[in-house]
Amino acid sequence: MFVVVAGGGRTGAQLARYLLEQRHEVQVIEHRKDVLAHLHRELPTEAIYEGNATDARVLQGAGIERAHVLTACTAEDAENLSLCFVARERYKVPRTIACINNPRNAWLFDDKFRVDVALNQSDILAKLIEQEMSLGDMMTLLKLRKGRFSLVGEKIPAGARAVGVALKDLPLPKNSVIAAIIRGGEIVIPRGPLAFAADDEVLAIVDADGAAELARLFGPGGS
Repeated sequence: MFVVVAGGGRTGAQLARYLLEQRHEVQVIEHRKDVLAHLHRELPTEAIYEGNATDARVLQGAGIERAHVLTACTAEDAENLSLCFVARERYKVPRTIACINNPRNAWLFDDKFRVDVALNQSDILAKLIEQEMSLGDMMTLLKLRKGRFSLVGEKIPAGARAVGVALKDLPLPKNSVIAAIIRGGEIVIPRGPLAFAADDEVLAIVDADGAAELARLFGPGGS
């Protein structure tokens, strides 16, 4: 997959590094001299394209016409919106992703500007903090389906409500699936008759409501 990343700040650089590790082709477009100096220390030179991403000639030079994804990570929301619009309308890029710098502008980031996915970093961080505070020792490992579901994990302490209860008898939340149990360093397939034990590490896929209920089942004292 070929991804054009507009903006080489911390978000763009980290994204590019991750994509390159996954063996995707990447072009990061950046024009600020100080940022370029940092990028050249972090990324291969061939993954960096110098210029202003709002310039059509720069976009074309970076290969926008064959890109599968455009990710707009500049520091200006207006630029991110215009980049997504131009990428879709002029260059027929199949997928556009934009970062939102000012949460007050979030309402603009939708289909009218051809934004497929809008990442409101402030909102994401606030929700993650709120969720982690409410889940106690349960950890959110991965967000799925634009944050609707989460892969969570928790090590069951002695005295938890679930200890000694078979999977088939545990009142699991409606939108939750126990994906795996790690017991004694080995993966155990979760089946109905299997009873949970103290020190089991449980991996589950849940929605927000299910995560809170699961935390009560697997948390200390079953509270």
